[in-house]
Amino acid sequence: MSAIAVEGRARQLSEGLISFLESGDPPDGLFAPDVFCDFTLPRWRLQAQGVSDLVALRKAGHPGTSRVVRSRLDETSNGFVLEFEERWEDEKGSWYSRELARADVGDAGVTQLSVYCTGDWDAAHEAEHRQSVPLLRP
Repeated sequence: MSAIAVEGRARQLSEGLISFLESGDPPDGLFAPDVFCDFTLPRWRLQAQGVSDLVALRKAGHPGTSRVVRSRLDETSNGFVLEFEERWEDEKGSWYSRELARADVGDAGVTQLSVYCTGDWDAAHEAEHRQSVPLLRP
């Protein structure tokens, strides 16, 4: 796939990735059948190969729906980088995380996805952070 074609698909695929993050269900054409995912948490690392394993990895960490409340897309020569903030609720309360995803794109969709996550912050951790660190930007 040429660099121009990759750049033309980056926005569409990044929007599909956000939809997947929010719903847990990937839109058709988002991932190549043999997509590889390398997911790094603050103190752990997980991997998945293939769409069904990638979806299972996501649902193991986020069994419900979420909202991507802020994102930034940067196109690359072979895909994109998506920085995003996510919020969700479960029986334990409200949660927040910041993540960075680097995606390689091929003819069949995202072929490789590397995700780096801050970890899941509960409301108490967010409050502690607000008390300790004045942020200059959201």
